[in-house]
Amino acid sequence: MMTHRILILGGTTEARQLAGKLALRADLSVTLSLAGRTESPVAQGVPVRTGGFGGAHGLAAHLKQAGTDLLIDATHPYAARISANAAQAARQADVPIMALRRPGWEPVEGDRWTLVDKVADAAQALGAASRRTFLALGRQEVAAFEAAPQHHYLIRSVDPVEPKLTVPDAIYLLARGPFREADERALLVEHGIDVIVSKNSGGEATYGKIAAARALGIEVIMVRRPALPDVPSAETVEALADMVDHFLVGHFPGPVAERGV
Repeated sequence: MMTHRILILGGTTEARQLAGKLALRADLSVTLSLAGRTESPVAQGVPVRTGGFGGAHGLAAHLKQAGTDLLIDATHPYAARISANAAQAARQADVPIMALRRPGWEPVEGDRWTLVDKVADAAQALGAASRRTFLALGRQEVAAFEAAPQHHYLIRSVDPVEPKLTVPDAIYLLARGPFREADERALLVEHGIDVIVSKNSGGEATYGKIAAARALGIEVIMVRRPALPDVPSAETVEALADMVDHFLVGHFPGPVAERGV
């Protein structure tokens, strides 16, 4: 039986789920690539490659050398550079590409959202007066708030923020989602939070803080999603698995592409 090689660019829950789902097929060899930004990633259940490729050209070279038949971009919605490199590398290596794109959150009645384009804009949007601010961004972006040292910060991340911010008042929490709305509400009340800074990550795992903010009447400064390459995509693991299946049937007809996802 011919084996088809799939490389998944991951780092999200959906990437792990997709890898596990595709790995059930005997005709597929699935490798999951992680950027290595999280110190202790969740066990993935498939072979994992950790670290960067050296940009689009490096990824293209890897795709050719590994004999990759399909590249899947299942990175975080804000990993715009990785997604752009993936699309460029796929073109250079002449390897088909698909993307798993989790839909974003939409504001509903009672939400108090202030939309900004970049994290740096969020720091400015906090204003001049001191505010008790919950930064739910991950450790890679919080340095931008050193430009607004007048605020009191509650900073939550999976891994420690190193070095700590050069601001006079910051509390650091280490935690990995999912986060329940009730727990998020208790956290916001305990720390007297009056504004949250968040990315529009989408999904249920981190929506609890958005629902809690709505219930408490707290403002959310929401960083808009970046523009991503126009490639074939799906919003759910199941839908993308179906796309992969149809791709295999179209490109590798015969018994090796029988349905089994």
